[in-house]
Amino acid sequence: MARINIVTAEAATPEQKALYDAIQAQLGLVPNFLKVFANSPAALKAFLGLHGIAADGSLDPKTRERIALALAEQNGCEYCLSAHTAIGRKAGLDGREMEANRAGTSQDEKAAVAVRFARSLVAHMGEVTTAELLDMRHAGYSESDIVEVITHVGMNILTNLLGKAGRVDIDFPRVGLKLAA
Repeated sequence: MARINIVTAEAATPEQKALYDAIQAQLGLVPNFLKVFANSPAALKAFLGLHGIAADGSLDPKTRERIALALAEQNGCEYCLSAHTAIGRKAGLDGREMEANRAGTSQDEKAAVAVRFARSLVAHMGEVTTAELLDMRHAGYSESDIVEVITHVGMNILTNLLGKAGRVDIDFPRVGLKLAA
C-alpha cells in the first residue's frame, strides 16, 4: 500500500486535473507515480518538463529504457522496474535484452557501454573514471550524449526514490526484482 497519497482524478484540484488531462492525452493513462508527484503540482510540472526535454535529446528510446531498467534493478525499485519493462517492450526491447539490462549490460555493444556508465554514475555518486568517459567516447557517444545519459540517470534516481519512499502501488504488470529473489 502506498505511503504517500495517490491523488485520484476525483480528488484532483483543477490544476492537478489539467496536468492529468495532458498526461492522459500523451500516454493514454496517468501512472500512479505521477499521481504521487501530483501532491505537488510544482514537482509534477518540473518532472514532466525535464522528462519532455530529455526525451527530445539524441539518445534513442531503447537506450533510455535500457538505462531505466538497469537503474531500477540496481536501486531496488520494483515500481520502476515494472513500468520500464512495459515501456521497454513498447520501445522494442525483447525479454533477453531487458534481462541483460537488469544485469547491467546490453546485447548491443554500444548500448552496453552506456548502461555500464549509468550504473557507475549511481554506484560512485558521479565519480566516474576518465577511462569510463573515454569508453563512452570510443563507443561513439558525443559530449551531448554523455550529458543526456547523466540527465537520464538523475531522472531515474528521482523516480526510483519516489517509487521506493512512497511504496507506490504498481499499476503495470508486476516484475520482481532479482536482488529480492
